[in-house]
Amino acid sequence: MTDLNAASLEDVAQFFKTYYAPNNAVLTLVGDFKTPEAIAKIKKYFEDIPAQPAPPPVDMTEPAQPKERRTTVEDSFARLPRLDIVYKSVPGNTPDWYALDMLGDILFGGPSSRLYQKLVKEKAVALQVAGGIDMRRGPALFQAFALLKPGQDAAEVEKLIYEEFEHVKTDGVTTAELQKVLIQDRLQQAESLTNTMSRARTLGRYAVYFHDPNLINTTLANYSEVTPADIRRVARQYLGETQHTVVLTTPKAEAQQAPAR
Repeated sequence: MTDLNAASLEDVAQFFKTYYAPNNAVLTLVGDFKTPEAIAKIKKYFEDIPAQPAPPPVDMTEPAQPKERRTTVEDSFARLPRLDIVYKSVPGNTPDWYALDMLGDILFGGPSSRLYQKLVKEKAVALQVAGGIDMRRGPALFQAFALLKPGQDAAEVEKLIYEEFEHVKTDGVTTAELQKVLIQDRLQQAESLTNTMSRARTLGRYAVYFHDPNLINTTLANYSEVTPADIRRVARQYLGETQHTVVLTTPKAEAQQAPAR
């Protein structure tokens, strides 16, 4: 709020003029339309909006993280402890990104994934497990998340997660696991493309992030090129002991939550 309160009306107007300009925008049309009519309407409503000087390029590089970062947060809205382990990784649409995305699916992708089976089914220390890599133009985040059962030791759950990471680094993953993830990716993409809004958002995202809306047709081929050796390599390269940030969110004590009566 300090930054927002410090912004002047002139600052806000200049920001809008710079970034909400037609030459800094992508317009996506999908669905059943007649192209000449659609282009005529686009020209009618957008052609007269003047272009602006291109905004300055944004430096999206991140400094290397030389050591672990760790903190604990008390949350008055939380009902159960939550453990987050996050690693800096790579931009989207790169070979290592596709390998890390598949690794995330193997570790966290649904009830059959390694860490769901280990933490929820076998050890019964967590109620939910999720994770994987997000897609960004700059360095992305590879995240592991666990919602702990009441009374569980967060340090022990964290140790179990690291153990599974080490298994991947040492023993790798199987071809069968990769094939399962590819089938899941193919199904998810087919389902998302049946939705008009999803198609529009995906085309727009690929155009803005990577200047290549045709990625909507080629991403599955990029996933197909990932090998078990690639998975093992990126696990070793990006899931290092000094490269992560750990946040434990705990419920605020009841005595502090409720006023005395």
